[in-house]
Amino acid sequence: MAGRPREFDREQALLQARDLFWRQGFEGTSMSDLVAELGIASARIYKAFGSKERLFREAIAHYEAHEGGFAERAFEEKASVREAIKQMLNDAVALYSHGDLPQGCMVVSSAVSVSEENQGVRHWLMEHRQQRTQGIIDRLQAAIEAGELPANTDAESLGDYFAAFLHGLSVQARDGVSRARLEKAVNVALTMLDRSPA
Repeated sequence: MAGRPREFDREQALLQARDLFWRQGFEGTSMSDLVAELGIASARIYKAFGSKERLFREAIAHYEAHEGGFAERAFEEKASVREAIKQMLNDAVALYSHGDLPQGCMVVSSAVSVSEENQGVRHWLMEHRQQRTQGIIDRLQAAIEAGELPANTDAESLGDYFAAFLHGLSVQARDGVSRARLEKAVNVALTMLDRSPA
């Protein structure tokens, strides 16, 4: 008598797919890669998630709701803008250099390798990055309005700086730069909050 098929754990499959996409990106991950990683037939993957793109989008959503949601958590937990930005950057370093997870930011790393033929995915990832940038700008603007930062602080430029720095941390982590060096870089970046606007 043939054995019963292995029980399918959708949440576990999603986590495995997330880590594979995190390491290899959307285009660098084939359906055969997913079959090998998840240990289930492609038909079961399609039945559970619909398509590779839908699985990728769900994996990104899971990442942002959990590991990648550090910026939103920092802004909610810290009243001081300096402490909020500091926690956001330090949490990013901890995540991007975590030994048990793929290196860097899943959204940033995935976006680097998406070609024109997958414009829908590329645009969607761009929107995610823009939303994070806007979140930083909004937090800085709130600090200006509360008198925590000088009234002539340029929230947009400063927000763009910290967003670019976050993306750079991801690339540096993937390049193998140590956590200690990244943390020192964060301390330098935080001095931007202490400078008086020109």
